[in-house]
Amino acid sequence: MKENDNVIAIARKLVSITAASALLLSGSTGAFAQAASPQAAPTQSDSFNIPDDISFLSQSDPNVRRATARVNGNIITGTDVDQRVALILAANEGVDIPADELQRLRLQVLRNLIDETLQVQEAAALDMAVTPDEVEEAYARFAQQGRNMTVEQLGQYLETIGSSPRTIKRQIQGELAWDRLLRRNVAPFVNVSEAEVSELYERMQESRGATEYRLGEIFLQSTPANRDAVAANAQQIVQQLREGGSFQAYARQYSQATTAAVGGDLGWIRVEQLQNPQLEGVVGEMQPGQLVGPVEIPGGLWIGLLIDRRQIGMPDPRDAVLSLKQISITFEPGTTQAEAERRGNAFVAAVDSMNGCGDANSKATAIGATVVDNDEIAARALPEALQNVLLGLNIGQTTPPFGDLEEGIRVLMLCGRDDPPSAAGPDMRQLMSQMEDERINKRAQRYLRDLRRDAVIEYN
Repeated sequence: MKENDNVIAIARKLVSITAASALLLSGSTGAFAQAASPQAAPTQSDSFNIPDDISFLSQSDPNVRRATARVNGNIITGTDVDQRVALILAANEGVDIPADELQRLRLQVLRNLIDETLQVQEAAALDMAVTPDEVEEAYARFAQQGRNMTVEQLGQYLETIGSSPRTIKRQIQGELAWDRLLRRNVAPFVNVSEAEVSELYERMQESRGATEYRLGEIFLQSTPANRDAVAANAQQIVQQLREGGSFQAYARQYSQATTAAVGGDLGWIRVEQLQNPQLEGVVGEMQPGQLVGPVEIPGGLWIGLLIDRRQIGMPDPRDAVLSLKQISITFEPGTTQAEAERRGNAFVAAVDSMNGCGDANSKATAIGATVVDNDEIAARALPEALQNVLLGLNIGQTTPPFGDLEEGIRVLMLCGRDDPPSAAGPDMRQLMSQMEDERINKRAQRYLRDLRRDAVIEYN
């Protein structure tokens, strides 16, 4: 790939994440970045000796540029940390973050900035430095496609939340540098044989029809000595998530699993791959969108989010495109319960007498009901309770009435259904690409650990 094309590809991937998550931390968004991002939480193998009582983060005046760390001579200032934290707080707007959790977030941001600095330094040392023009091009593309703003408007927005364009540009520089390093120093040395791919493909064919789960996870390591403190932290994280916090953001910052780099996303797996009977039972009972935990497992505490589930190689009924009529009545303010019941009974009787969609409009008009048509709505776009009911209907049948005195009463009538095509699953070439990416990601993690180990880092 040419350098200019690479810049464009990185920028496009930046904007595809969604505006909020793209403004989250220093995650690598290059071709090999999903599981190799520098945002993974430090493990026991990391050599950073970050003290718990970092006094230099207690000051939050953005006008004071004070060094908090030197990474091989390059300075990371308090302002750098504060402006990156501001991006996260903006993405979690409305979520109240306690002071102790905010302190932990600052420490994690500092770690991320250190990793980012190491990547940029490594690229420069190997004559692969990212140029200012490349950064500006990617930043402009992000402003346009990711935020639907001009460069000037994005700059103004960042300043209003306490951040700056420099923060995003620094993140982009790190992403481009890391992607470039992986392309030259890691990817060429990864090989996957056709025999390995064939074996995996055969196993997948044998498992056709089995249930797969797409899971998000946050894992917090604990020992008998700190178990209570870690459990309290886990409960606090769960509370923040239930109040609307971003699961991906919390996973990136606090999870100590290798999936932290990709926002805790385990991808599509079968429960047996969890290799934990307790988690297998928990996940098997979860519904899409459900958050569970913390669950105590060997080595720590686990928080899980079921993003979705499917049957391997089988079409998902929720991908069916439905043609629906919504038939509804509303109640004027002050309507008594008795009058509402009378009108409700008349509405139900009229709906029961309708002979399919062709008869619905005239009978709805006769009782003062409103009809709204939607000919292209995916079943999965509807609330789960309605999904299950609608997917069990025949053409011309309606859901049970639902609603209340304030919202009115309504039913949905099924007028058409286009079922999804059979899912063929990944082909051999796609499987090989996936296996190569997994191996690249593992080597990339080791590469970053080596950079951390060899770095000279001074803290104030």
